[in-house]
Amino acid sequence: MLKEERQQTILNEVELHNRILLTDIAETLDVSIDTVRRDVKELDSEQKLRKVHGGAISLGFTTSSTRNTNIYALKEKMEIAEKALSLLKEGSVIFVDGGTTCLELARLIPIDLELTCFTLSLPVAMELSSKPSVTVIFIGGQISKDAQISIGANAIHNLSEIKVDYSFIGTGYVDSQYGLTEFDWDIVQLKKAVIKAAKKTVLLCISEKLNSQHRYKTCDINAINTMITELAPENELLKSFRTHDIHLL
Repeated sequence: MLKEERQQTILNEVELHNRILLTDIAETLDVSIDTVRRDVKELDSEQKLRKVHGGAISLGFTTSSTRNTNIYALKEKMEIAEKALSLLKEGSVIFVDGGTTCLELARLIPIDLELTCFTLSLPVAMELSSKPSVTVIFIGGQISKDAQISIGANAIHNLSEIKVDYSFIGTGYVDSQYGLTEFDWDIVQLKKAVIKAAKKTVLLCISEKLNSQHRYKTCDINAINTMITELAPENELLKSFRTHDIHLL
């Protein structure tokens, strides 16, 4: 495989999943980790992604101070966020996860809609803090500099003491049979706590992530009450999900 092809594969994976591990990409490309490390370093120098310890993250995943249009599949993520808005009701208590799709939801929440919103995400908290009718409660803990979210035991403990009407979450990978998965064990523990803290859990997921899986399991697909993609619910790509007890929106 040519270097240009390797680097395009790396960019595609980073854009789709927001974060990648060097070991995973090396295995996918069947090259050494040193080769992938050099590619990632070069892409970082060209400002196409950001190199972090053991992997890389997308530029769209890292910028929070201003409106960032360098986000993969932004149109699709905005469509998903628009659908999710239909579930919000005056006076609801909700949780909004980190990640680019959940951030789009936070941006679209009307300024006059009265809500209480818990979040682990610094970008989501900052976005919602500008909305006068939204009470924002940030769940504290150790800050992940890569993902810009609270992680660790303190965050999980704080989640155990709340119960929200809806939690809106993202995922790295989702499969109709295997459920939701991630490559990061710490993130899995957080998401388990988020799901447990919610009366209903809503998954926001672009269709490119369907039928994919990774190392660590977050939950079975039936632990999710509603899955929202940019697709129409009757789309053929969602056929395997329609056999489960999950609402498609």
